[in-house]
Amino acid sequence: MLRLLVGLGNPGSEYAHTRHNIGCWVIERAAARWSIRLTRKGAAERGSGRAGSKLVELAGTLDWMNLSGPPLQGLLRELGLTPEALVVVHDDLDLEPGRLRIRRDGGSGGHNGIKSVIEALGTPQFVRLKIGVGRPAPRQDTADYVLEPLSREERASYDPCLDRAVDALELLLHRDVATAMNQFNVREKPAET
Repeated sequence: MLRLLVGLGNPGSEYAHTRHNIGCWVIERAAARWSIRLTRKGAAERGSGRAGSKLVELAGTLDWMNLSGPPLQGLLRELGLTPEALVVVHDDLDLEPGRLRIRRDGGSGGHNGIKSVIEALGTPQFVRLKIGVGRPAPRQDTADYVLEPLSREERASYDPCLDRAVDALELLLHRDVATAMNQFNVREKPAET
């Protein structure tokens, strides 16, 4: 069965290196690992291929973050898929930077991109892979925090997390949501010295 993996973010080079686009970074990392070529189709970067034995369609930056729902609904319709075949990858302020959390359904948690998806699909019944970006400093505006460009060093600090996120997607595809949740929804133990 084909699975649709979508990374939420904002279009344009000015947003490419912001925390709000971390879902797109994961899709790019997955495409590189699975040798899937992403090409621009409308506002989205899309590609089809295989993750091992599983057929996947990858997509990132469908539209502005807060308007992600309608184009995602159109993509599901184009591919003949239901929301159960969907995995949405996105940033999460409530998780410390680099932490992963997989959910099989639920509310938006205050994330306007997820809110748009739920409204457009008419259901919260789709899998989410949340990537922690942490909270802004006191008195820093949340929108400014998620939309500020990261330095090369800051972005590189997310590399291990991006690799683990692709590992989580592979487990979701080849096993099931519960197995992936059990493995990736736990805090990493600090290395013993």
